[in-house]
Amino acid sequence: MLQIHELNKHFRVDGRTVPILDIPEWRVERGEQVAITGPSGSGKSTLLHLVSGILQPDSGSIQVDGTPLQHMKEAARDRFRAAHIGYVLQEFHLIPALTARQNVEIALTTPLAHKQRRQLVDDWLERVGLSERGGHLPSQLSRGQQQRVAIVRALVNHPALVLADEPTGSLDWETADEISSLLLNLSIAQGHTLIVVTHDLNMAARFPRRLNIQDINRVRREKPQGRPPGAEQRKEGIV
Repeated sequence: MLQIHELNKHFRVDGRTVPILDIPEWRVERGEQVAITGPSGSGKSTLLHLVSGILQPDSGSIQVDGTPLQHMKEAARDRFRAAHIGYVLQEFHLIPALTARQNVEIALTTPLAHKQRRQLVDDWLERVGLSERGGHLPSQLSRGQQQRVAIVRALVNHPALVLADEPTGSLDWETADEISSLLLNLSIAQGHTLIVVTHDLNMAARFPRRLNIQDINRVRREKPQGRPPGAEQRKEGIV
């Protein structure tokens, strides 16, 4: 499913080059569920951005489901991500003026008649326990419910690969536990590959495969002084 070879990524900060990732080799098999932990600034989120095609590596190769991403132009990577990759973020990025149902419908890539679209989305909302919340705006939902909508939005197109970047980072522990169970159970039911970046060691412990980013990354970061470079720049790469 995922093959990485001699992957390198750096950022320019205050006129100097800051290495972020140097991964000689890493593979994730189809259907695996992997949790990645590690300190802030160690490249976890940057790795997900590279795997999703939001960022390009400086060198090396990334293959997702047999497709090499490193030579694609940005528009082609965007199309590939929409069709094959689901992305769940810590901040839900729901559109405030749209209902839960509409926030999911807008992500659908397959042309469907209106009735089919509504039935598909309603079936998914029921699957995550939100069958009575489809007509609610994000502001009328709890944070846990908003995250469930974001998860449905990421999965509704049946992607082969699902990436989740700190999906429980802004939730209380009980809700975080529910979201962890939901992601794992849906991964098993749908058969997709799931890669989660998390600081939540309880969440990571539930995954059949766990690793620290420093197990695969040859770059060693000094203890961070303040926020890591690029921490607020998602398009340029969250470290």
